[in-house]
Amino acid sequence: MTGQVEIVEVGARDGLQNEREVIATDGKLGLIDRLLAAGVRRIEVASFVNPARVPQMADGEAVIQALPDRPDVSYIGLCLNKRGVLRALATREGGRRGVDEAGCVLVASNSFGMRNQGQTIEEGLRENREMLRLARDGGLLPQVTISAAFGCPFEGHVPPETVIRLAAEMAEAGAVEIALADTIGVAVPAQVEELFARVAEAAPAIRLRAHFHNTRGTGIANAWAAFRSGVDVLDSSLGGLGGCPFAPRATGNISTEELVYLMDRSGVATGLDLEALIEVNHWFEPVLGRAMPSLVARAGNWTGAATAG
Repeated sequence: MTGQVEIVEVGARDGLQNEREVIATDGKLGLIDRLLAAGVRRIEVASFVNPARVPQMADGEAVIQALPDRPDVSYIGLCLNKRGVLRALATREGGRRGVDEAGCVLVASNSFGMRNQGQTIEEGLRENREMLRLARDGGLLPQVTISAAFGCPFEGHVPPETVIRLAAEMAEAGAVEIALADTIGVAVPAQVEELFARVAEAAPAIRLRAHFHNTRGTGIANAWAAFRSGVDVLDSSLGGLGGCPFAPRATGNISTEELVYLMDRSGVATGLDLEALIEVNHWFEPVLGRAMPSLVARAGNWTGAATAG
């Protein structure tokens, strides 16, 4: 196998948002600096949400103001509504670097949409059209994630036709990239292959991205299925951290270390240094106060070379 894939690191945002203990701003910045040193070039750094609902993100603007001004890195801020996009744009005022991308979110079910951001599907469509316009007009890259694309924690099955319609409408509204998110970790590879193929037909000019949680142990298999289906942008989180505060029993994202190991061993270039990522994992564990789920970080890399003893 040959090829390349872009990995979007979401550990500093999605990875931390469900943690009960608030990580200090310096700890978040230390994590981001080390991830950049390991080769990460697109990274979610904060979400512009109500701090009363997601206390971990209360220092989002402070984190963004202290980010290194790296022209080779794209910083992503998650936005759930127009107010979030306006906050993202405000990080760029006064000649500051700020964030580069507005990561908008559209939920594929009414029940989860109301829990997550107080919007039905149709309300979310109207809001996201405006969000994408604001982002584009303000100089941010306008991209959107369709959340709960493979299943809803409250309604169960999400019809593929719903996701396909939402993707087509977001493409028409100006999204330059659309991610399908398995927010609660219920997808399997066959479902991933089918849904991405159908979305690609409905939005042929749009770059697609995949976001998988490993709640039921299928996340890495799903990432491989998405890649084999032509998706060349994959989200992951250092150590497999993550979860959604508004989705019951939602656990972590796929681990960046495991995704890089999979791709490295399969001959697919990522631009990330696995050994460096494992070191970041070991550095961050005491900051976090607990071990992280990543198996590769625990077992170490393996290249096939024999070792003494």
